[in-house]
Amino acid sequence: MTSTTAVHKQQAPGLARPTVASHARDYLRRVRGGDLGALPAVLGLVVLCVVFSIVRPAFFTAANFANLFNQGAAVAVIAMGLIFVLLLGEIDLSAGFTSGVCAAILANVATVLGFPWYVAILAAIVTGMVIGLTLGVLVAKIGIPSFVVTLAGFLAFQGVVLLLMKEGTNITIRDEALVGIQNSKIPPTLGWLMAAAAVAGYAAVALLRHRRRTARGLVTEPLAVVLIRIGGLALVLGLAVGILNQERSFNTLIISNKGMPVVVPIIGVLLVLWTFVLNRTAYGRHIYAVGGNKEAARRAGINVDRIRISAFVICSAMAAVGGIIAASRDRSVDPNTGGSNVLLYAVGAAVIGGTSLFGGKGRVLDAVLGGAVVAVIVNGMGLMGYSSGVKYVLTGLVLLLAAGVDALSRRRAGATGNR
Repeated sequence: MTSTTAVHKQQAPGLARPTVASHARDYLRRVRGGDLGALPAVLGLVVLCVVFSIVRPAFFTAANFANLFNQGAAVAVIAMGLIFVLLLGEIDLSAGFTSGVCAAILANVATVLGFPWYVAILAAIVTGMVIGLTLGVLVAKIGIPSFVVTLAGFLAFQGVVLLLMKEGTNITIRDEALVGIQNSKIPPTLGWLMAAAAVAGYAAVALLRHRRRTARGLVTEPLAVVLIRIGGLALVLGLAVGILNQERSFNTLIISNKGMPVVVPIIGVLLVLWTFVLNRTAYGRHIYAVGGNKEAARRAGINVDRIRISAFVICSAMAAVGGIIAASRDRSVDPNTGGSNVLLYAVGAAVIGGTSLFGGKGRVLDAVLGGAVVAVIVNGMGLMGYSSGVKYVLTGLVLLLAAGVDALSRRRAGATGNR
């Protein structure tokens, strides 16, 4: 079974504490053994940003930087949900149109029926959970392969969207709270405070964990490595908030356009929530166990069917959140919402970020990293004036490369005994 959670080992008495150098050597050994983690996605993201910044200087402007968040938010959120299904070695081909169905429910409840925004959001998420429950029961209890079930859902939900949208109408989202999810900005001062709180929270958790493991004599990372990670997070968040707080409006007399988009902290909260669930709860350990070896998990007393059903529920609920974000971005919902390349980009984001298609290996962070790669490719190619055809070809090649790296790393890990 492959898992991203750390293995708790008792440190032998008199054994020297790990140093930064030994930690670096151990990391390189794991990389050579096939445990690449998010390294390919991070390197790819850096290379793409450097290339696009050189070829098109407009790529690395504050306005375009904010654009990347708006373009990749819905895909990243849907990919977060797909992580849970992929960890089990399953697939959900209906996630894109599930987001479309939930967006259509949102628009009808908020605009057509005139209910408050929170009722519309609740209705959309509950719809997603019901869809996920249905898919999960068909897969886990009836035994239909997830590929077939979700392919049927892909076709059926496309029809449901058409029915909800009266075979082609467009419903405008007028509620300011719903539109503000993707189009409102957080005041610069509040953005800095949120970034500081995020760094402080991460530092408190990391240092407390290091202290507890050290006190119990467990193998842990060197304190210097923990501090480097805290400093790295502070640097990344500081740069991001600093860029987003720059004025992006061409005419400040009419409107000011500076500050962090509201959708950014929403993604941050979802990332922290689901990372905690996977890494710090028994449920998360059961997800990895079932994905690593379903029969062994069953013999260990894990309710495998319940885990599989719940993964589909989470996946579809997150697809609903992605649909809400997409509806907010477009300020409307139409029959194409959730269609086109949404599913392909979401699955691509998860795999490009480092989640294995074979199950048992992946993190929620992979969805964010992969979503960033997809957004950078689409945005950068658009700035360079390439057609949609070229964008699809390049994104497909990157996805194929990521899947190839995953397959080769698993083979390498099996050969070196690091599986």
